[in-house]
Amino acid sequence: MPKGRKKRRRDIEKDYPAKQFAAKLRRLADCIEQGRQFRIQVAGERIVVPAGAVINIAHERGRSSEEIEFQLVWPVS
Repeated sequence: MPKGRKKRRRDIEKDYPAKQFAAKLRRLADCIEQGRQFRIQVAGERIVVPAGAVINIAHERGRSSEEIEFQLVWPVS
């Protein structure tokens, strides 16, 4: 996307088969260890996660389910 154009807000979740999810996690882990940016396509949009992204893990517990999220957060430019 050209600089100066504003990206639309987006909030999606995409399910993956376990084998495909594990492959994505391995690629992410390699990039994190090597201090490199991570590129991924989610639901048709290409995303570049910078090497300096903040990494955290969130856990939520409700009455009927629990959730763990591996999050990478960075400022938009």
